[in-house]
Amino acid sequence: MGIVDFGVSSGQPRFHLIDIPGGRVAASYFVAHGRGSDPQNSGWLQHFSNQPGSNASSKGSFVIGETYYGKHGRSRRIKGLDPENSQAASRAIVIHGASYVSPTGARQHGRVGRSLGCFSVPTRDINEVLANLGEGRLLFAWK
Repeated sequence: MGIVDFGVSSGQPRFHLIDIPGGRVAASYFVAHGRGSDPQNSGWLQHFSNQPGSNASSKGSFVIGETYYGKHGRSRRIKGLDPENSQAASRAIVIHGASYVSPTGARQHGRVGRSLGCFSVPTRDINEVLANLGEGRLLFAWK
C-alpha cells in the first residue's frame, strides 16, 4: 500500500510504500502536490480539492488502476474511493514520473515542483513505485 503524508513539506520524502505483512516502511519517495493546493509555491500543501480545473491534490483513499504510457511515460491510473476524491479519474489524476520532482531540486530549493494534482514522483523512481504499487492496491493521501 502507499501512503502520502501531505502534512510534510514537498522538500522531504513523503510518499511511503508500506510492507503490510512485514510491518515496515519499505521505501520513501519525494512526491509533488498540485499547484492549486499551494498557490504561493511554498512547498507546503495548503488545501485539497476534488473540483475539475482546480489543479489541486485530493485526499482520501484511492485504488490503483492499470498502467498506461502517456505524456510522462509509464504511468498508472487511480480511482478515488471517497467523496473528497470521487473525480480523480475524470480529472486524470494519476501516478507518473516527472523531472520537476527530484532530490536535487529538493536540496536546492527546499521543495520539489508542483503537479496539476497528480502524484508525481522522481522519474528515476517511477518504475520502482509502479512495480511495488500494482493494480488493485490502495493509496491513501492525507495531511
